[in-house]
Amino acid sequence: MTDSVQQAREALGLRLREIRRAAGLSGRQLASLAGWHESKVSKIEYGKTKPSDADLRAYCTHTGTVDQLPDLAATLHSIEAAYLEWRRILGTGTRRAQNETVKLAQQTKLMRIYQPIMIPGILQTADYAAATLRKSIAFFHIPDDLEQGVAKRLERQQVLYHGRRQLRIIMGEQALHTTVGDDDVMAGQLDRLIAVIGLPRVLVGIVPADAELTMATTNFVMYDNRMVLVEAITAELTITQPREIAQYAEVFDSLARQAVFGDAARSLINKASEQRRSRSTDEP
Repeated sequence: MTDSVQQAREALGLRLREIRRAAGLSGRQLASLAGWHESKVSKIEYGKTKPSDADLRAYCTHTGTVDQLPDLAATLHSIEAAYLEWRRILGTGTRRAQNETVKLAQQTKLMRIYQPIMIPGILQTADYAAATLRKSIAFFHIPDDLEQGVAKRLERQQVLYHGRRQLRIIMGEQALHTTVGDDDVMAGQLDRLIAVIGLPRVLVGIVPADAELTMATTNFVMYDNRMVLVEAITAELTITQPREIAQYAEVFDSLARQAVFGDAARSLINKASEQRRSRSTDEP
């Protein structure tokens, strides 16, 4: 079990301990009411034992906090599934992971994406996608299925043009300047961004580099209000707890307020293109 999963289990145990104490019950009293061995309460509350749905129901019933049961259950169900190591996700190559993102996108009515330093996958050209996936294949030492992975990533982009879903995509200005592949790849990618801005049901915003920091965050994707996927270097974190999803929505809204859209966004993209062309011309 990863440290993150253990920390989540301990955090859930702490919440249960606070609920019990607020109700004025000792661990022994709660165990007696629930028909448990008295050591079970301590094991749950200190993260040594993962509670079951029935255990959560007993806590809420005997402490008069049944209204908190849905939130606690959502936390419990996300603990073991939340933290998936990239080596396991990518164990058979990149195609499987890309296929899962296609399914998620197709099942979503409102997708909110934030990416601070790269172009989000759903807006990538084939060359840009190939360059990023090639890095993942080499770094994680996984089977080389580059062509299939790129094909699946591009398949997901069909949601930009079909269906009634809404997409809200925010990226940091640095994403326009981070070199992926080479200058030719970047030129094509920046042209692609210009073409995407203005598509129906798609809103693309760019947070200027000099914008004030509101919250330090990594990239994340929100699928309606049911799930948030957060990518780290070694693992992917799946958020399904309603309270946490609401916090991600708050952060996204804050980033959107800082972002520029439409002509102002095009201006930043064109500026990045001009700087890259100028640098290429100046090189011997």
